[in-house]
Amino acid sequence: MGRVHLDSSHRDSPASAALVCWGNAWLAGHIGLDEAVDHIERTAGPGIVACPPSDDLPPRGSSASGSPTSELPGTSRPTELPLRAFLADLRVDGMTALRLALPVAGDPLGLTGPPSFNSAAIEAGQAAIAVLRGRCVGLVPEPDRRGSSYRGTRWVSEEAAVTIPDLPSLAEAERELSTSMSAVTEALAGVEGPRQARPDDALSAPGDTLAPGYPARAHRVAALSARLSVVLRLADDRGLTTGQVAARGEALRRLDHAVRRAQVAAHHAILEPRAS
Repeated sequence: MGRVHLDSSHRDSPASAALVCWGNAWLAGHIGLDEAVDHIERTAGPGIVACPPSDDLPPRGSSASGSPTSELPGTSRPTELPLRAFLADLRVDGMTALRLALPVAGDPLGLTGPPSFNSAAIEAGQAAIAVLRGRCVGLVPEPDRRGSSYRGTRWVSEEAAVTIPDLPSLAEAERELSTSMSAVTEALAGVEGPRQARPDDALSAPGDTLAPGYPARAHRVAALSARLSVVLRLADDRGLTTGQVAARGEALRRLDHAVRRAQVAAHHAILEPRAS
């Protein structure tokens, strides 16, 4: 079966961010696995993980939690596991952290390969990468819809490269976000026509809250970047000339780049020993 394409509402979902945020809080000992998964599934809906028919990825034969699984004929590997069981098995297998990737075409933020995983993550606009001893496991979310009311997330897992991506620190990302906000606000002020959503509109919008254990600065950066994401989604080309659309588009692309880097840095801040 081919990969299920994300629709626009799922592409904008914070599924991978929730998995990374609450998963890292669990790995750091601030919360238990049940609380972490409850928060993840409150955001993304009930989760199952699709495992490839290979001995390269956990779980090995049965889930650490004893949950029922679906097995591929002729193998000992479950093809699907509940998210809770999959995370428990990864922990037993040596998982130490979860990283967030928020890539777009031309800017594979957080990705280091292989190409098949990069392609799936870019198509989804997001992914989570579980870091284990000597290897990484990539998880890309897809919508899981059954019947008329069930809405969940199916996480497709595959091996990811162990190379550490070149990502900004929280302090670097915050400075870049502040600079981009100022520059983009100034650029949009010169675009006439119907009033456009501007970066300073984000200051009054609601923002995200990170999991326990994250430093206050990470909460601040995550909240602001979440608000700015709303501004980017509300951008409207109606009533603008071709030149104005081009000028605004260039400014918003710069802001989008800074917002994604800030979101990634905020969600990794719990891994920074001196984050404040």
